[in-house]
Amino acid sequence: MARALIVGCGCRGRKLGVALAADGWQVRGTSRSQEGVAAIEAAGIKAALADPDRVGTLLEHVGDVAVLVWALASAEGPPEQVEAVNGPRLERVLERLVDTPVRGFVYEAAGSAPDDVLAAGRALVAAASRRWRIPAAMVDAPPGDHEGWTRAMGSAVRDLVA
Repeated sequence: MARALIVGCGCRGRKLGVALAADGWQVRGTSRSQEGVAAIEAAGIKAALADPDRVGTLLEHVGDVAVLVWALASAEGPPEQVEAVNGPRLERVLERLVDTPVRGFVYEAAGSAPDDVLAAGRALVAAASRRWRIPAAMVDAPPGDHEGWTRAMGSAVRDLVA
């Protein structure tokens, strides 16, 4: 049974988690808040309190994961925090994945973050994929189309382990 970790498991992430679970995946979703953890659990997904600004809190949850989903293109917070989670924090996670069981990475490449921030995140994921041979997918589905986004992200996750 394949396992996925959705980093940034908000409204759309929960829909993705439910869709993957319906396909037989074991899914864990992260949130920075107890309220988010409760919402994830209410959706029937295993929840983890973890903050992408504190990379170690995420890495605690990758020990049994095949695919990591970075769903932070519409992360909320101050601009410098949004830039950090799609820049230096993303880079740190990618560097550390080489020593984990994670064998696929899905990057949400469209959202409310500035285009240059998301382009930099794409470049980091592409470079890490080449360097460490970690299969990666970039998903440009519009986040406003929740059903289309869920289908696109789900296809990307499934394709990485097919």
